[in-house]
Amino acid sequence: MPSLNKPRPSSEVASRRMKSVGKRDTAAEMEVRRRVHAKGLRYRVDFPVSKRPRRTADLAFTGARVAVFIDGCFWHGCPKHGTLAKSNATFWREKIETNQKRDADTNERLEAAGWRVIRLWEHEDPERAADRIAQAVRERSAHCSIR
Repeated sequence: MPSLNKPRPSSEVASRRMKSVGKRDTAAEMEVRRRVHAKGLRYRVDFPVSKRPRRTADLAFTGARVAVFIDGCFWHGCPKHGTLAKSNATFWREKIETNQKRDADTNERLEAAGWRVIRLWEHEDPERAADRIAQAVRERSAHCSIR
């Protein structure tokens, strides 16, 4: 994987904005978590799904083997809302492409290990997302209990 040399921020405002972005407990993640919890489901948060760096599921249902990732539109290159940075454009394009490759690799590894992967965009309706998650967990749980 290429090493990305971090460029200097284009401004102090940009620097503060990037530093304020959290890695977990984002607004989108919290909305989905509240709704999933209200449906009676319990989960692990920020669950490491691989020994590789930066491979943690936002929600993990370990018994049902369902891993949920809530991807930020900018950071993961959402086709609907992703934007291209004007400053340091080459760095950010490469960064987002690296994130997308890591996401695909994570999906492949988890699916090969028998996990169901659900990827959501931060802009998705949280209630619909929670319904989708609940359905997958219940299907997988029913399947696992039959064995």
